[in-house]
Amino acid sequence: MLSGPWPAPAKLNLMLRVIGRRPDGYHELQTVFQFLDRSDRLYFRVTDDDRVTRSGGLADVPPEADLVVRAARLLRAETHCRRGVEIRLEKHLPAGGGLGGGSSDAATTLAVLNRLWQLDLPADRLAELGLRLGADVPVFLGGRAAWAEGVGERLEPVELPEPWYLVIQPGCEVSTAAVFQHPELTRNSPRLTIRDFVAGQHGNDCLTVVAARYPEVRRALDWLAEFGEARLTGTGACVFAAFGTEQQARDVLQGLPADMKGFVARGSNLSALRAALDD
Repeated sequence: MLSGPWPAPAKLNLMLRVIGRRPDGYHELQTVFQFLDRSDRLYFRVTDDDRVTRSGGLADVPPEADLVVRAARLLRAETHCRRGVEIRLEKHLPAGGGLGGGSSDAATTLAVLNRLWQLDLPADRLAELGLRLGADVPVFLGGRAAWAEGVGERLEPVELPEPWYLVIQPGCEVSTAAVFQHPELTRNSPRLTIRDFVAGQHGNDCLTVVAARYPEVRRALDWLAEFGEARLTGTGACVFAAFGTEQQARDVLQGLPADMKGFVARGSNLSALRAALDD
C-alpha cells in the first residue's frame, strides 16, 4: 500500500554565525532555524524484499547518491530490518538553495520508515542517525523551530513570530563546502544569546563570501533590500525577507525581475512533517 504524501519542509536560517573551527574540520555554529509551509513530497511503498529504490527527485542526482536512498539504507543497516521500500520523491525545493531540501528529504525518510517498518527507534537515536547524513537533518526530525549550536545538532526549541516570507532563488547553486573552506570566511565571531537575536542581530557570516563569489546572490540581496531586511539562508543561494501579511509579500513578488524566481511562504514553528507525524 502506498503511504503519502509525506512533507519534507523547507527551513530558513534566520541568523548564522561561525564561532570556531573544530579539530575534525567542522565549524562551530550558532543559528536559528524556522520552517516554511513549502515542502518536497515523498511517497513510500513497503516491500518484502531488501531493495531500496527511488523514483523522481532531481534528474542530475542518481538514486545511489540521493539522501533518501542513503537514509533508508542506513536505517535498514542499523536495525537489521529485512524489509525494503519504493520511494517516490516530488521535488519542489531548489538544490543548493540553503533551504535544506536534501536534509529534509532524508529526515522524512527516516521518520516515516521508522513507523512503516515498525522499528520504534526513539527520537534521539533517529537524530543520531540523521546527523551522520547531514548537520541539518536533526532539526527536521525534531520538527520545531530552534536555536542551534555545535554543527547545528544541539537544539533548543524557541517560539518565534511566524511572518510571511518572500524567498528569492537567484538562479545559481552555492556549494556549502566551498563556502566553509573559503579563506576569507569569518571563523571567530563572538557568541550571541537568544536575547541578542531577538534584539535584531540577524547577521549571516557566510554572506560576504557568498555575495563576492556569486553576483546573482548579491543582486538578489540588493533588490530585496529595497523592500525589507534582506537575508541569506544558510550558505545560500536563496535570500529572503519577512513581511507582516501575505499580501505585502505577494505585492513585492509581483515586481521580481524576470530572470529571478521566487515564492511566498508562511514561517512556522512546527514543521509540516512533525504535524503529520503527530496527527
